Amino acid sequence: MGLNESAGYLAVGGVAFLTGWIASEYGLRPYPFYLGVGLSVVGLLGSWIFVKDTIQHVAKETAVSSIKKLKNIFWETTWKDRNLGSISQAGLVNNLNDGMVWGLFPILLATKHFKLDEIATIVAIYPIFWGVGQLFTGKMADIFDKKKMLFLGMLLQGVALLSMIYAITFWHFAILSSVLGIGTAIVYPTFLAGIGDYTHPEQRAKSIGIFRLWRDSGYAFGAIITGAISDIYNINTSIALIGSLTILSALIIQIRMKTNVNKSDSNS
Repeated sequence: MGLNESAGYLAVGGVAFLTGWIASEYGLRPYPFYLGVGLSVVGLLGSWIFVKDTIQHVAKETAVSSIKKLKNIFWETTWKDRNLGSISQAGLVNNLNDGMVWGLFPILLATKHFKLDEIATIVAIYPIFWGVGQLFTGKMADIFDKKKMLFLGMLLQGVALLSMIYAITFWHFAILSSVLGIGTAIVYPTFLAGIGDYTHPEQRAKSIGIFRLWRDSGYAFGAIITGAISDIYNINTSIALIGSLTILSALIIQIRMKTNVNKSDSNS
């Protein structure tokens, strides 16, 4: 999971920096968009030619699995199961604050009179730490307690976001962007590893799909909520709310999720 997620978010960080540089040299349109079109075509061809199905792996694991099947995959993954529900809410909040970072962070930096290349660098630091970090945290998720990793990662994100309200200099924001990226790197592969641990192999794809419904819905909720609050109040109020929700999410994990749970007995 760490290798897979790392590849994706290293690309996000690299392209965030590259498009910022292209925009500063040649303008916002159309050249940065040409890069996106080209990468989309490469991705389509690569997945069509090289990706192979893994259904044989699932069949072998199913034959020896002792994990209980979920009675209602949607509701148990969403909330009823103590472990799956804790992971799903954290995934939603994680991408809620991520949506805020991509939407408001550049605007916040612009209001503080940073140059376009400085904004691109600060914004790129976040996914680069996120991407590189997952090369290590993906392996850690297979070894260490998932509850502790998720709690720590969400807590780091919340603290970094709240601290941004008081940041002033380029280095303040660069360091906080790094901490935010590290926190996200800790939780991101751990989310999927946890879902994989607590679901039967035959239900795993459905459960991951439901988790990702809530996780990736956070992008939309984050954009809408933070945009509305920024219009009604200001950007700092929006950041304070999202940072507080992220810390609350960490506390839900700490209180509700089981530690070292037997995979065959994860339900509440």
